Amino acid sequence: MIGGELRADEGVLPSGARWRGYGRGAPVTLVTHGLGATPGEARVPASGLPGTRVVLTFAGHGDAADPPADYWDYGVLAADVLAAADAVGATRAVGVSLGTGALTRAAAADPGRFERLALLLPAVLDGGREVSSAWALERLAEAVAAAGADGGAALRERVAAEFPPGAQLGDHLAARTSALLRLGPALRALGDRAVVDDAAALRAVRSDVLVLTGTDDPLHPVAAARATAAAIPGSRLEVLPSVAPLFTHRRELRRLLAEFLE
Repeated sequence: MIGGELRADEGVLPSGARWRGYGRGAPVTLVTHGLGATPGEARVPASGLPGTRVVLTFAGHGDAADPPADYWDYGVLAADVLAAADAVGATRAVGVSLGTGALTRAAAADPGRFERLALLLPAVLDGGREVSSAWALERLAEAVAAAGADGGAALRERVAAEFPPGAQLGDHLAARTSALLRLGPALRALGDRAVVDDAAALRAVRSDVLVLTGTDDPLHPVAAARATAAAIPGSRLEVLPSVAPLFTHRRELRRLLAEFLE
């Protein structure tokens, strides 16, 4: 922001979601983050990509406004994705978790919109969540609800459990805990929401698609990634041996994304 005005490489959508561009030239890649992602986390998949990277910040995150009451629906999130992509002329897109769900729903709505899609850490597709994913999301929602009584101790414990034992999180633990405190309604609303009503809607997708996940992450079970890859013709599936691949396998992630998007 300069003098209260948005630069040409920034934009705000009616929902309160915001986008910000980095780099110059083609191709233009839209990057969408996971639920409760800090601004630093949201930019991780954009690092090292060619051309222009545009990071879309969903409402309720970072410096975006709090969302309207009906925001936490994959159809609504997909509309934000498509609006931002059209505004910046994105031909490729990368999603993480919640952002992957929004991109997948957008692809079902407009099968030819993107040339390439990288779908990282899918959590759910059609039908209900895996038991492990539903339980992990419910416990996270309970920890957010209890933060006023326990000072956020349970929430910090839940966030720390998302990473390998002994991981050096630095300021990230406090930043992610603070981000999740804004998202109690999202955690409750998304627990029983499918990305698409029927996976058959993805058969028409014409994008080249990379699906990537890690092992042993209860919020993002491998089965959800396999189902997503199986639903989209010609998709490539990568499974990294980590509970938090965006944290532990950052170099390999960047290599895979750069090779795929170039």
